[in-house]
Amino acid sequence: MTEDAKQWVAVTVLVFRDDHVLAMQRASTEVAGAGLWEGISGRVEADEDPLAAAEREVLEESGLRVRIRPRPVDTYAARRHGEPMTVIVFRAEHEAGEVVLSEEHDAFRWCALDELTELGVPGRLIEAVHRAWRIV
Repeated sequence: MTEDAKQWVAVTVLVFRDDHVLAMQRASTEVAGAGLWEGISGRVEADEDPLAAAEREVLEESGLRVRIRPRPVDTYAARRHGEPMTVIVFRAEHEAGEVVLSEEHDAFRWCALDELTELGVPGRLIEAVHRAWRIV
């Protein structure tokens, strides 16, 4: 990697309620991944702990009250605007509230596991959901 190359770090939070996981559709106005269905996600800010970033993103993007398990369920490499990115995936349990969409998303759905493929959720994220689903 060249000296001026960036390495982004992002978090994705998979929020579970009963036997469903929350899927969020990125707004059509978003530069990266417009229309893509995903979990709650966002970049980790400079000097920010990834768990703190996960908590911040859940509040900003959904308004839900959740309990995030502190141990990540998965980590994988991805690319954002052609630059390398590491994604840290956390599992969370819905505690209270209804989803209030931010400007970053156009829609949401509480999905059964098999519905994620139908929505076009990226395969690598579906693998992470499978891992998180098995955690009780």
